[in-house]
Amino acid sequence: MSYELVYTRQAKKDAKKLKGTPLAKKARELLEIVRKDPFADPPPFEALVGDLKGAYSRRINIQHRLVYEVFEEEQVVKVIRLWTHYD
Repeated sequence: MSYELVYTRQAKKDAKKLKGTPLAKKARELLEIVRKDPFADPPPFEALVGDLKGAYSRRINIQHRLVYEVFEEEQVVKVIRLWTHYD
């Protein structure tokens, strides 16, 4: 069973920034892992707090993160960010 990936407007903009960078391959690998099982470990993920409570984060590199939200009943993973969530 796999999840459908849906992207926010911001995530689509972030994907354009990633395209053509060395981070693009790592981001694609993480998206594939999350599509198959958003709670698979490794690679590790963390639950976020504050404004992004209910979302999860995985490192693309030291600065950039894949931030996503999981909707179990609908089998959907909403990709919120693919760049940094510190903006």
